Amino acid sequence: MAAPLALGYLVPQFPGQTHVFFWREIAALEARGVRVHLLSTRVPPPGLISHDWSGAAMARTTWLGRPSPLPAVAGLLHAPWRAVLAEGAGRAFLRDVLIALPAAQVLIAHSRAQNITHVHAHSCGRAALICALARAMGGPRYSLTLHGPLSDYGPGQGFKWRGADFATVITHKLLGEVRTVLGADLPDDVVVQPMGVDTAAFARAAPYRPPAPGRPLRLFACGRLNVVKGHQDLLSALRLLLDRGLEVQLDIAGEDDAGGHGYRAGLQAHLDALGLARHARLLGAVSGEEVRLRLMAADVFALASWHEPLGVAYMEAMAAGVPVIGTDAGGVRELITDGETGLLVPPRNPEALAGAIARLAGDPNLCLRLSAAGRAHVVAGYDSARGAEALIAGITRAADARAAVPSHRG
Repeated sequence: MAAPLALGYLVPQFPGQTHVFFWREIAALEARGVRVHLLSTRVPPPGLISHDWSGAAMARTTWLGRPSPLPAVAGLLHAPWRAVLAEGAGRAFLRDVLIALPAAQVLIAHSRAQNITHVHAHSCGRAALICALARAMGGPRYSLTLHGPLSDYGPGQGFKWRGADFATVITHKLLGEVRTVLGADLPDDVVVQPMGVDTAAFARAAPYRPPAPGRPLRLFACGRLNVVKGHQDLLSALRLLLDRGLEVQLDIAGEDDAGGHGYRAGLQAHLDALGLARHARLLGAVSGEEVRLRLMAADVFALASWHEPLGVAYMEAMAAGVPVIGTDAGGVRELITDGETGLLVPPRNPEALAGAIARLAGDPNLCLRLSAAGRAHVVAGYDSARGAEALIAGITRAADARAAVPSHRG
């Protein structure tokens, strides 16, 4: 009987407030017999961890970002400098290489100690560079997932992708981009595989009921507190709705990247300046279970991102049967079909956002139709188990391809 696959699973700054997708995928991998070794670049800052599974995740995570001096020196001595310099990616790439080299040496040593033969990096930033450097120095094979625009993940993309066995990208839009930008550096095996959600966990115990006349509309949003998530536009839309006589109560779940000491202050100031203290709340980082409960109580979910590669928060709301309003930005159109599985509005447009919210508040039949269609769509195509299956299939294809190449001895 073959030994179970030992897979290194590398996620930057794990576990974070938006990382429940990875935890679900890990569970799906282990349910299929894979021995998963959790790896991360560094420990997340305090204030960002609120999940009920975060303690268990941290207890089994190996962080690569703080090695002893020995791996740092070994990295400098054994680095693939010829390939790095041939990349011609400039000083920023060389700086990233110097930062990543010690972690790459730690990855090599840990992989050998744990018999890890393959590492999957859920990033095309420094995590991917660590894998590429480790592989070039005799470390484990690796693969990548691209979660957003290639430009967000730093220089040296050719070097990061060239040595990968395979890669997944979360939307067809991103696949078109990497084909154009990377050309011959793209691995032969690249597939579109969206993130997913545990659709069973978001099944409703009771059917969704549309907004009832005579009570405030319960509006819920969930996402990092960052300007690109558009929460400030949602607050501005709320002010417009209140001025027009529509009563709305808005809760926004999520925290900024500084554990509440960053963008949150500006967002709270915007909320106060609009006079929304009685109508809107910033909940901070909340657990996955609290997100689920708030979705079950919500009339409408809205996320006004300026750019969203796809959007797990949308998926969770749709899986919970909540009518969803999103922005026609990034790859969201691949998830939400306007008027069929949700509503789409232009980004950075509080007026259009207010109009979509008012439309749902006044049309219970539309709410019911979007509730049913949204959940059916996510159940059919976005279950978290699909990501696990895609990783196993990619590793299997790579192994089969190597086995098919005849060995020559000279």
